[in-house]
Amino acid sequence: MVKRIAHVGIATRSVAEAAKFYKLLGLELNSLECNEEQKVNAALIRVGDSALELLEATDFDSPVQRFIDRRGEGMHHITFEVDDIEEELSRLRAEKVSLINESPVGGLEGTLVAFIHPRSTGGVLVELVQSGEEG
Repeated sequence: MVKRIAHVGIATRSVAEAAKFYKLLGLELNSLECNEEQKVNAALIRVGDSALELLEATDFDSPVQRFIDRRGEGMHHITFEVDDIEEELSRLRAEKVSLINESPVGGLEGTLVAFIHPRSTGGVLVELVQSGEEG
């Protein structure tokens, strides 16, 4: 089951430019990684027990770039931390939830992640993450 909101993903054309606003709020980038599998540069900004994840496409056919092309910059997804992502995916499959990832894939900071299709969530892209370190 869900433990907490791990982070909110925000699609942006430039992590560096987007980070300027959050810096005005006294928030700092805590990490920046390139996720080649998902074709993004992603920066985490920790906010208490949660985080914001700024996402910048590294390729024109990245899911984040397609999102920006269709909807513009803004909230991309919400991520819930779970203890056992395989168990959660199995449970959701049994309930006929539409999954984008049938199996977990690699995420930031060594996490395992899987996305749930917005058609099963009332239009919100939902990500599950498994890790004690995700913040």
